[in-house]
Amino acid sequence: MTLARKYNTAFQRFVLFLTIPLFIACSTAGLYNTRVEASKTSINATLSQDNTIENYISPYRDTITKALSAVISYAPETFDKSKGKWNTTIGNMLAEATFKRADKLFYATEKKHIDACMLNHGGIRSIIPKGPVTQQTAYEIMPFENSLKVVALKGMQIREMAAYIAREGRPHPLAGITITLNSENQVTAIAIQGKPLENEQTYYIASIDYLISGGDNMQFFATNEGIYDLNYKLRDLYIDYFKETDTLPVITTQHIIIK
Repeated sequence: MTLARKYNTAFQRFVLFLTIPLFIACSTAGLYNTRVEASKTSINATLSQDNTIENYISPYRDTITKALSAVISYAPETFDKSKGKWNTTIGNMLAEATFKRADKLFYATEKKHIDACMLNHGGIRSIIPKGPVTQQTAYEIMPFENSLKVVALKGMQIREMAAYIAREGRPHPLAGITITLNSENQVTAIAIQGKPLENEQTYYIASIDYLISGGDNMQFFATNEGIYDLNYKLRDLYIDYFKETDTLPVITTQHIIIK
């Protein structure tokens, strides 16, 4: 009986030894790339003699051109970010537009109001020339895919924000906040909605994803009480604002004051 069991075990191992290679050999082989080839086709006069490419593209181009060239507002003067040391009319207008539309969205979703808005001076990429304002204007001002967000900051972080602005010495677009500096560019007072800043109070600041994530070295956003995504492209916000504003306002509010 012992010999029989040993024989059966040996036989089973022999059958297993033959089965495994056979199973592997019969399995479906994997497919792998062995070579990648590419070719270059130049789009030139010879290729486009029959206008195939032009006929294919032109309907899309014409539709986009028509939409972008539609007049949606009017600028009573040229808005230029280079005109003003600490405050500019274009910065004030864009920050105010962002503040108002963010406040409506934020209250609708969170039942809270926006306290202030901060954007970046470098994010304004074009002037708004005097005359008709089109959708193309919004794309020229904001060619990036930046999204509107709200960040909750304690008063101490607002103080860091003010110190950053003072160090930078640039007219970053602001709304809802007033920062007073002395002759040496040191922050001496901060007011939110006309009230003195309180260190332990939470304030809701409208800005964009790029800045809140630390862009332009705005590290003060990193310590926060929460971030709210309003799912709204800043460019779309500008287009909507232009459409509902017959004539763009010239806002001369001084958000940075030197005393």
